[in-house]
Parts: sequence; structure tokens; C-alpha cells
Amino acid sequence: MFALALDCAPWEADFLIAELWEAGCRGITELPDGLQAFFDEEDAALLERFALNRPSLKPVEVRDWIQISQAAWEPFTVGERFFLVPEWRTDPAPEGRVRIPINPGLACGTGFHEATQLCLEAIEASSPFDTLLDVGTGSGILSVAASLLGARRVIACDDDPVAAGIARANFAAASAEVLLFIGSASSVQPATASGIVCNISAAAASRMAPALLRALRPGGIVFVSGFEAQEQTGVEAAIESAGGRIDARRRKNDWALLGACRK
Repeated sequence: MFALALDCAPWEADFLIAELWEAGCRGITELPDGLQAFFDEEDAALLERFALNRPSLKPVEVRDWIQISQAAWEPFTVGERFFLVPEWRTDPAPEGRVRIPINPGLACGTGFHEATQLCLEAIEASSPFDTLLDVGTGSGILSVAASLLGARRVIACDDDPVAAGIARANFAAASAEVLLFIGSASSVQPATASGIVCNISAAAASRMAPALLRALRPGGIVFVSGFEAQEQTGVEAAIESAGGRIDARRRKNDWALLGACRK
């Protein structure tokens, strides 16, 4: 068995974890300044694939790295209502909290990232929704959260079929009723949602601003995140140019969330 060590910034971790699983790793552990993934065989192609993260590959003793990796993931709370639990654990939710099972590493949106936590907290503060649209659902965690907090209808979309498959499995694990389709906000009828959440990136949020606002009902609110605070001004400008008004600004460490409505 071989261990692949990668340097990465905190904001890269979710994306790298997903790519490592796709590459066939057997388990992942966190390092102080990066990640370590375990593979059955030595593969020089891994060094090229992850060249930007200063990879190093070395042999390690054969152990149950899946079990070791899973043991590193602990349940945690977000906001006032959510209790996020790795799917292989049975920890019950504390009184007053909603239990959400997660599968860390299989898609973006495990709940560990500050941008995802900002979105969860925004959903909590505005729930229950009549209709919530989750654009770029990833793991589906935001759709699950809205459903479990009483949304009458939840619609999720993602243009990545692999992510959509992961989200579908997570919806079933959480007993969340969500309508899922492969596509983006541009495929949604006008004035469909009373609430929209889009946790992708600054570029995507800016590009999709007209479609997001078009899908929003009058009086509704759209939350966008997935970008750092230094990118916030550009996203605000794109939303305002598309006919939106910024109603809320939130930050968690270096990450930002904007809440907007139609003018």
C-alpha cells in the first residue's frame, strides 16, 4: 500500500477529497497543511495528476485505512438546529437539533466548509420555505436541511451527473423529499421559488445572477456563497446589474454569503 501526501489550502480540501476518491484511493486523512490518501498500488500517474499540490508517494504498512479515515470524522453542529453525522455513525441528535447524515469526501458540501455552514445557517434563519431551489446541489446537504426544516417543496439541480447520483443517495438516507434534475437555474420556470441557495463560486454566482433572480418569486430571497470575502464586491455588482438588491451580508472567517431579492 502507498500513501500520497498533498499540500493544499483549506478551501481546496473538499475538491481534492472528491478527486482522490475518484482516483481510487482507499482512505483519506488530514494533515496539518494538506491531505494524505492511501492507494493499493504505486502509480506514478498520481504525481502528475496532482502536480500542483506538491505530491509525494511512499510505501506504508497495510492497515485498514478506510476504518482509520472514517474514525477521523466526528459529528458536529451547525447553527442552532443542525447536527451533521458521518453516515457510518449512529450518534443521535441532541435535543432540539435536526440530524443530517453526510458522506464526507464524495461530493462538495459535507458541511465542514465555512461556505456550506453559512448556507445552512441562512436556510435555518429563513425556514420554512414554500419552495426552495438548490442550484449546484453537490452532496445535497442544503436540500436535505431545507426539507427537514419543513419546506413544502424542495427542488435541487446539478449539471454533474455524478454529484446528482450522490445527492439522490443522500436524500434517501435522510428521508428527505427532494425533486432532483440534472441542469441549472436556467432550466427553471420564472418565479418558481420563494428561496434559492447557490453555493458554487464567485464566477458561477455572477454568471448565473440573471437566471437566479428570474427563478425567484417576488418577495423571495436568494442566497449565494462559495466565494471568499475579497470576491464579494464583484458578486454584488453582478446581482445588482441583473436586477437584484442585496439584503444580507454574512461572513465566516474568509468566506462570504450574500442574500438578495428582486428589486
